[in-house]
Amino acid sequence: MTAPPAACLLHRHLRGQWPAMRRLAAWSAVESLPMLASGLLLARAVDHGFLAGRPLTGLGWLAALAALYAAGAIGTGRVYPWLAATVEPLRDSLVAEVVTAALRRMADRAPDAAGAGVSQVTEQAEAVRALVGTALRNVRQLVSAGAAALVGLALLSPPLALVVFLSVALALAVYAALVGVQVRRYRSVIREAERIGETAAVIVHGVRDVTACAAESRAARTVGKVIDTQAGALRAYARTRLVRLPVLALGVHLPLLALLVLSPYLTAHHGFTAGQIAGAAGYLVTGLQPGITILVDAGGTLLLSLAVVLGRLAEICAAPGTTPSGPPVTAESFGIEADGVTFAYSPHAAPVVEDLSLHVPEGTHLAVVGPSGTGKSTLANLLTGLLEPQRGEITLGKVPLPRLDPAQLRSTVTLIPQESYVFAGTLRDNLAYLRPHATAAELDEAVDAVGLLDTVERLGGYGTGIPPGGGELSQGERQLITLARAYLSPAPVIVLDEATSHLDPAAEARAELALAGRGGTLIVIAHRITSAERAEQVLLLDGLTPVLGSHETLLARSPLYAELVGHWHR
Repeated sequence: MTAPPAACLLHRHLRGQWPAMRRLAAWSAVESLPMLASGLLLARAVDHGFLAGRPLTGLGWLAALAALYAAGAIGTGRVYPWLAATVEPLRDSLVAEVVTAALRRMADRAPDAAGAGVSQVTEQAEAVRALVGTALRNVRQLVSAGAAALVGLALLSPPLALVVFLSVALALAVYAALVGVQVRRYRSVIREAERIGETAAVIVHGVRDVTACAAESRAARTVGKVIDTQAGALRAYARTRLVRLPVLALGVHLPLLALLVLSPYLTAHHGFTAGQIAGAAGYLVTGLQPGITILVDAGGTLLLSLAVVLGRLAEICAAPGTTPSGPPVTAESFGIEADGVTFAYSPHAAPVVEDLSLHVPEGTHLAVVGPSGTGKSTLANLLTGLLEPQRGEITLGKVPLPRLDPAQLRSTVTLIPQESYVFAGTLRDNLAYLRPHATAAELDEAVDAVGLLDTVERLGGYGTGIPPGGGELSQGERQLITLARAYLSPAPVIVLDEATSHLDPAAEARAELALAGRGGTLIVIAHRITSAERAEQVLLLDGLTPVLGSHETLLARSPLYAELVGHWHR
């Protein structure tokens, strides 16, 4: 029988923690010893000590119980380091898989993948860590309290144990009958939480348009509606928690009440001793009741939440990406060709790129220019495989991009967007992100080539830490860091999508010439027309018929290009 996806996901991320879990189980067994022996030793103290007129013997049995509690306390103290050794690596590996899955969904343009991915990483993966840690603590307590009490009761009095077993079994049957309802309602809570992230992500992304259109109230109503829906789902789930009342009544309160009421009859007619009655009551009150309470509370919240959250993450991690038809192919060369490419952002929208054919031989320095809205950034995303055309085909080394080995595509083509992604870490981490083993000499070469040397000296060297968001780095310095990162990259194709927009013309020229001089193909989505003047080939996108040629050729053939050049140099 195949294991559920949630169980498979948890097992996969716990496989490396089996040694820690074995030690956790061993110390948990030590922790359960006092409960296992408590009723037996209490019965001995009562029957063979205090009621037999030998108080010292009774005190001796109680001293033995106290010694076991001391041993159990030692076990409890040794449990927590091994609990942390189990749970923390689980969180780290799970986050890595969830982030990979979220990025894959965004790359495949799954609807609202970004907002849901934030919820899955920040809430659900962290919830798994907390829930697994709490569940392991509660399972230990369940074993040390409930299970140990039942075993001890069976050793103390098999007839009493049989009656209690039947009552507990009935209570668990009632609980099991309602677990399905709890699972469905809690799954609804999780999904509604994701919808909050999805809805909020869309509104936050378009907050400027919301403000410009005075649509704040409408946006608030939209988010408020999904929040109210989740609140309703939470209330429906909370009502299922009432199941704990009949379960506790059947599993603990009814057997305890019957034991106390019938104790005179049991001692008078069935040979039960006062010690056995006291020991059985102790097992019910101090062992079985906490155990069933933990089971109901943990099962109704922790274990149930863990099962639902893991199930949701298992769905996300198992979701297939866009799979090419056939096995991945490796390109042997790096020329880029577009053949009759057409792309629109929706089925009813006008194409942004229409019937475009383009050949970029390996080693070419190409600049793409044109008025705003003519599809320059869209073309950059098409050429790097981040978008797929509705018609036509784009190839790298004669291999269609969807057929390429994804790892080769991402290591072959480096896209530097206008947004400069500088992350928390050292300056060296940022520079060498695409070449982790870069030497100091290679770093120095890249820094000097793109004009980053002054920034490196100002920061204090490659070991300087950069805070989240880039700290006090200017936008120009951030762009220079990403350009040096591209220079260091082993990728033979670099695409700059207005990646020099915050540099002055001289700094832009230096960086572009450095990237062109490193070898390989350089495609520049131009921010200034001077980028076209430096390029070997220029592609003019004018919304009608793209024109390809050298700077001089386009000046002679294209009035629009001549107008752009003349406007820039006025």
